[in-house]
Amino acid sequence: MTRTLSEENYLKAIFHLSRNSKEKVSITTLAASLENTAASVISMLRKLTAKELVDYDKQKGASLTRAGEKAAIDIVRKHRLWEVLLAEKLEFSWEEIHDIAEQLEHVHHPELADRLDKFLGFPQFDPHGHPIPDIKGNISQVSGKLLSDSTIGIELEVVGVKDSSSMFLNYLKQLDIKIGSKLMVEQIIEFDQSAIVKINNSSSISVSRKFLESILIISTGS
Repeated sequence: MTRTLSEENYLKAIFHLSRNSKEKVSITTLAASLENTAASVISMLRKLTAKELVDYDKQKGASLTRAGEKAAIDIVRKHRLWEVLLAEKLEFSWEEIHDIAEQLEHVHHPELADRLDKFLGFPQFDPHGHPIPDIKGNISQVSGKLLSDSTIGIELEVVGVKDSSSMFLNYLKQLDIKIGSKLMVEQIIEFDQSAIVKINNSSSISVSRKFLESILIISTGS
């Protein structure tokens, strides 16, 4: 069954919005996420329902059918594999890869994702630290915790970000922080819960509470 680019964007949006909830996604939430009108959202949901990809209820909202979830996971898998290729092989920067992958994820070929996965060495996570679905659609859980929850004086490793906006990713680039970078919280400022953080065993900077809540880390045991 062929799908348009717009249809795939809707499937992916519903997938992400319902990832941590069993509730249907409301029309208002979906419209805000896709920056579209409620009328347009309802029209598209009816089309996807006719294709048996979405279960739509006028009062409760929308959820993915089993076929819709499989299609969404396939799109997410391709997107995150393309991000790995763009970052690791073509050396695009963190803030560039998402928009390019948004275009490439809609390329259809039955063997493309599997060959890309094999070529890249079957990566488990994309450059932002998001888990990549495997060939069976299984998705690993991110084991990292927020930098804001870390212990002072412990060496930490960046494994992901919660804020994927270009503004935040540009800021990380300026600080030379990426997946695998080493951080250490040296001090928490009681007044506003900001912190002094050492980056890659080198310089120390002051960062906001919002920054601390946007970085996923694991302890390296040091």
